[in-house]
Amino acid sequence: MSLKNTKNWLLVFIWVGLIFFLSHQPDLESGLPQTFDFLFGKLAHFLEYAVLTFLLIRALSNYQISKRKILCLAVALSILYAFSDEYHQGFIPGRDSSFNDIVVDSLGILLTAWLNKGKMIK
Repeated sequence: MSLKNTKNWLLVFIWVGLIFFLSHQPDLESGLPQTFDFLFGKLAHFLEYAVLTFLLIRALSNYQISKRKILCLAVALSILYAFSDEYHQGFIPGRDSSFNDIVVDSLGILLTAWLNKGKMIK
């Protein structure tokens, strides 16, 4: 494995660790009115998984596999992590699992994959 590939995978694992850390917090409310809290929470979900997908595409691009497989793997891994993250949140006091969050995560994932469909990040 090249140094570049190692760095790319390290970034993926750091990002996954950050998502896990944030999901493990009992309360992430901002103190703003509930509407803003809701919107910021959904935006955070969208962006967390858009970035994860971007990082996975970047890491997988260093392998000799087709662009289609890279995108499919990045989407599948990101969605699987979204499910596992919501499952994890169900065990944290003050948090709950939400299928709606998985849908928002998936929108970030799919938009990132779609934006990278024509060009692959190196």
